[in-house]
Amino acid sequence: MDIHQIKTVGELKKSGYVFQTIKEEIRKNLITKISSGETAFDGIYGYEDSVIPDTERALLSKHNILFLGLRGQAKTRISRKMINLLDEYIPIIAGSEVNDHPLRPFSKFSKNLLAEYGDETPIEWLHRNDRYAEKLATPDVSVADLIGDIDPIKAAHLKLSFADERVIHYGIIPRSNRGIFVINELPDLQARIQVSLFNILEEGDIQIRGFKLRMPLDILFVFTANPEDYTNRGSIVTPLKDRIESQILTHYPKDLETALAITTQEAQVPQSQQERVAMSDLIKRLIEQIAFEARSNEYVDKKSGVSARLTIAAFENAYSSAERRAILQQEKNTQVWISDLAGIIPAITGKIELVYEGEQEGPYIVAMNLVDKAIRSRFIEYFPNPDALKKKRNTGKPSAAVKQEESPYRSIIRWFDAGNHLDLLLDMSDSQKISTLYRVDGLHAFVKKYFSHTTEKENALLMEFVLHGLSSFSLISKKMVDGKIQFKDLMGSMMNMTPEQEDDDPEGFPFQ
Repeated sequence: MDIHQIKTVGELKKSGYVFQTIKEEIRKNLITKISSGETAFDGIYGYEDSVIPDTERALLSKHNILFLGLRGQAKTRISRKMINLLDEYIPIIAGSEVNDHPLRPFSKFSKNLLAEYGDETPIEWLHRNDRYAEKLATPDVSVADLIGDIDPIKAAHLKLSFADERVIHYGIIPRSNRGIFVINELPDLQARIQVSLFNILEEGDIQIRGFKLRMPLDILFVFTANPEDYTNRGSIVTPLKDRIESQILTHYPKDLETALAITTQEAQVPQSQQERVAMSDLIKRLIEQIAFEARSNEYVDKKSGVSARLTIAAFENAYSSAERRAILQQEKNTQVWISDLAGIIPAITGKIELVYEGEQEGPYIVAMNLVDKAIRSRFIEYFPNPDALKKKRNTGKPSAAVKQEESPYRSIIRWFDAGNHLDLLLDMSDSQKISTLYRVDGLHAFVKKYFSHTTEKENALLMEFVLHGLSSFSLISKKMVDGKIQFKDLMGSMMNMTPEQEDDDPEGFPFQ
């Protein structure tokens, strides 16, 4: 007989069903997964050697857990993945508000039902997806929300006095019995509310309006918190923190490959958009690099952190920026150009918290600087480092080998020094952009020297990348003004700068 077809307490006893707590259940299933080489935390990247092993050790120890880390570090996602460690179904007393175990009930409702029907007491099977509850801690959360309160309507309907336990309306925690209960942003919970959790975590007692109930709640508690909260909004009261057995520190991706895997997995890009717009590996890495630059930037508040949501939103915006341009130009297909990164600025400004100096510069200026720093950092992965070439030139008499490589950008820079400039409109067609880029002497030949097997569009993208890269190393100037990016020689641009541009007017902001 299939165990899930069992309908009464008597049938459950005869089946040999063994009682186990949720922490024993999770421990058993985790051991099975580890032994078979499976992972319970699929889709979580960058934590394979840090957070995931710590989490597994905590679960094997049957601990409640506190995930402590900055925003956008997958704390809630890891918590939700724990559902995979639950049995698919568990039996409960039918109609029980607190998911009473048929063999060990504790609520008055279930005890009365068992007293009346005995082994014929009906049971139900609860799926693992219904055993997960989540609460965002906000200042307005009350003890009644979490623990419970007296329900006068229930008392009137059942004609019971307020001294009867049956008038209690249970809160979300008792209703999460035999499941996983997550409180996100724990420091935002008022201190007096945090105190109400003490006995639940340690002794299993709860008090509701004078009712002192012994409720041995069977719950895996998972809490998440941001270190920023300890100074800005609140803190975790020490006795509560002491009762949470394992505190696990989360972190941002440590390398660009991991960050790229996360963004690719999480970004919501419509299929029709992907069919119309191609995004090169270069663009993807530039977007990821922006987040890395932001996390170490002097204008960005490091205590607040830079969420992975920045790159996810920027990734989606980059696709949409190129798609909008293709629609305007009536092109069936296009690719994301470097100039399309101007369209991701709203995804950056909304995802970074600035320190005082950053606020003085302005979020737009800081965001543009982050894009430029990302270009500078990735440029040397593709082409010779202009700074390294300058250093070689300044180390005395150069050798013959140094002479050959010291000025690979000379012909490109000379073209701008001759008084030429290049305007790349943000909404120009692909064919117009390619033909415009070919105007720069030596640019096409330079790219082909390092990337000889690229297609025409790939080659043009790299040509555009070279211009942005040279501006980031202050070899030519770059400005965004009136819906276009303008490249000029460096000295001429500085001499012709208007007073408004000197005051960092965003419309005439020089990128270098």
